[in-house]
Amino acid sequence: MSSKIYTKTGDKGKTSLIGGTKVPKSHLRIESYGTVDELNSFIGLLNDYVKDGHINIFLKEIQDRLFTIGSSLACDPDKEPLMKIPDLKEDDVVLLEKKMDKMNEVLPIMKSFILPGGNVAVSTAHITRCVCRRAERICVNMQENNLFVDALVIKYLNRLSDYLFVLARYIGHQLHVAEVAWKPRV
Repeated sequence: MSSKIYTKTGDKGKTSLIGGTKVPKSHLRIESYGTVDELNSFIGLLNDYVKDGHINIFLKEIQDRLFTIGSSLACDPDKEPLMKIPDLKEDDVVLLEKKMDKMNEVLPIMKSFILPGGNVAVSTAHITRCVCRRAERICVNMQENNLFVDALVIKYLNRLSDYLFVLARYIGHQLHVAEVAWKPRV
């Protein structure tokens, strides 16, 4: 017999951080890890559309890092030193950079902004990039409001959104989908 997923403890608009501290569900910390969870779900969707085993494996690794980030953001920073929370590492950022550099070796130089689209995998990569940027903005907002967020989390999200942009272009390149340059109306 499975256990029930509902607890009814959030019915009055409060939830608990890791460590037990109760906060409103509208708290910026909840918004941050909720958006990272949304990002993780979109990466899962992107992974379902991509048909490249190397990319599939790496997207699963990114999902693992996002669970690490989510648990860091969901933790009461005053109680975190007492708990075992997985760590994000600088090497995780470096790996994203290496993956981008490798993809960029085969991509044409961008001469203009490009419009997202052309294939469902390309479009999903762009949507995922946008959600990643939103997660980054929320984390920066937390920092600006003196709510602790590890600087490496912001750095990783920043680099991840860059990676997702390059990945969108790379997927399009693999599938021979032409990039559509944005031609502003004048």
